[in-house]
Amino acid sequence: MNIRYSLHKINKKENCPFNEEEYSWFKFGDKYYAEKFAAELFEGFIKEHGELLLSKEEIVILPSPFLSIPTASNFLCAYFKKHLNSYLFVNDKKSSIESKIYRNQTYVTDYGNLGFEDRVKLISNDTYYIDRSFIAGKLCIFVDDIKITGSHEHTINKILNQYNVEGDFVFVYYAELMNKEIHPNIENYYNYFAVKGVEEIIALVNRKSFQFNTRIVKYILNLEQDKFCLLLDSMTNERKDELFHLAISNNYHQITEYKYNINAIKLD
Repeated sequence: MNIRYSLHKINKKENCPFNEEEYSWFKFGDKYYAEKFAAELFEGFIKEHGELLLSKEEIVILPSPFLSIPTASNFLCAYFKKHLNSYLFVNDKKSSIESKIYRNQTYVTDYGNLGFEDRVKLISNDTYYIDRSFIAGKLCIFVDDIKITGSHEHTINKILNQYNVEGDFVFVYYAELMNKEIHPNIENYYNYFAVKGVEEIIALVNRKSFQFNTRIVKYILNLEQDKFCLLLDSMTNERKDELFHLAISNNYHQITEYKYNINAIKLD
C-alpha cells in the first residue's frame, strides 16, 4: 500500500491556502509554527485515515531525510508524532516509534527554484541509508511540509525499492502543489516570504521558539562576510557555539562555500 495525504491543496498562485508568512518563519526555524501546523495537519489526517491507524499494530513515523541537522519538517514530524501517540493512547494502541533516513547532502544549491528533473538530478548524488529491518512490515508514515514536484517522494520510494523494504507507506504533507502549470519556484516564494535578508534572520534567531534547522544553517553559512559578521554580533555565545557544532556535524566545513564563515564562528 502506498497512499498520499495533503492538508492544503495549491491550485492558484494568487490564492495560497495557508499563511505564507507563518510558513516562511516555520521553514527558517520557528518551532511555534511547526507545532501549529502539526496540530492542523493531524486533525485533517485523522479524519481521513483514523481507521487505518487503528488497524495497524506497529507504526513508524519518519521525517524527510537528513544527516545531523534536522530539517524544518523534522520538527513538524515531531509534533505530529505527539498528536499521533495521544490518539493511539486514547484508543489503547501501541505508540508509534520514530526512525529516519540518513542523508549525506552533496550540494549547496537551493532547489526551491528547480523543476522535477533538475531536482532529481541534484539529489541523486546524495547518499541515503535506511534501517530496512527496523521498518519492514510496518505502517510507515513519511511526514513532510510540502510536495511541489514530488522529487523527494520519488527518491524515498527509490530508496525503499533499493533496500527491498516491504510494508505500508503513507506520505503526509502540510501542503501540495496540484496545479502543474504553476512553476515549482513557487516553493521559494513561500520559503522566503517573510525572510528577505539578514535583518529578519537576526530577529528570528533571538526568538524563544527558534531552533536551528538545515535551511537556516546553510543560509547563514552562505552569507556575505559583512552580513555574516553583523549576524554573529547579534548572537549569544551559546547560539554561536550551537551553530558551529551543527555545521561541522554535517561536514559543512568540508564544503568550500561554507569554510570561511565556519572558521569565523570558531575564531569569534
